Amino acid sequence: MKGSVLAVSGIDTGIGKTYATGLIAKALLRQGKAVITQKIVQTGCEGVAEDILKHRHLMGIGLQDVDREGLTSPYVFRYPASPHLSGRMEEVEIDILHIRRATFALQKRYDLVLLEGVGGLLVPLAYDLLFADYIRNAGYELVLVTGPRLGSISHTLLSIEACVKRGIVIRGVIYNLFGSTDKLIAKDTREVILHYLHKAGSKAPIIDLRDGLFEGESLHSLRL
Repeated sequence: MKGSVLAVSGIDTGIGKTYATGLIAKALLRQGKAVITQKIVQTGCEGVAEDILKHRHLMGIGLQDVDREGLTSPYVFRYPASPHLSGRMEEVEIDILHIRRATFALQKRYDLVLLEGVGGLLVPLAYDLLFADYIRNAGYELVLVTGPRLGSISHTLLSIEACVKRGIVIRGVIYNLFGSTDKLIAKDTREVILHYLHKAGSKAPIIDLRDGLFEGESLHSLRL
């Protein structure tokens, strides 16, 4: 049976998508599940995607054959920018079917593919294709990574609206509590996000992530 795909995106760059993706994969590996991660497009490096290297480190495993084959990082660009610009700098047009074929090849080998996006949910892969539209067209459900930093309420609610508009199912929200945080702001931000998730008709759980551990709602609530 073909494996499933779950997209992982965030409200912005630097919110902890890579960290969350790797730790979800680690937890599933410990449950005995055949899971692999994929970085849809990596910018700002060469060779194997640096986010894939981070995933493997967090998972406690080395590079896999599928990494060396390029299936887990189908596009890697040197210029640190949005994928459409980074590709243009190297005179490469991103072929969506190339990415889909790589993902499908992983689905044939694994039970679950965790597909990490680039930056925020509305980052353009090409001028006429946003990451959100890509996962909508592919029929993937989403784990959204957010946190309590200032500005995250607005960014999170905009991301929820973007999903509702497109019919993207939010499977869960990872609330990244990494680093020092104002406890009052963190508590209030979490409550506001949960309130608006419910208003949007979503029953997605919010799972706290702190110091490499998922707290409260466990990953079982994601039904992986």
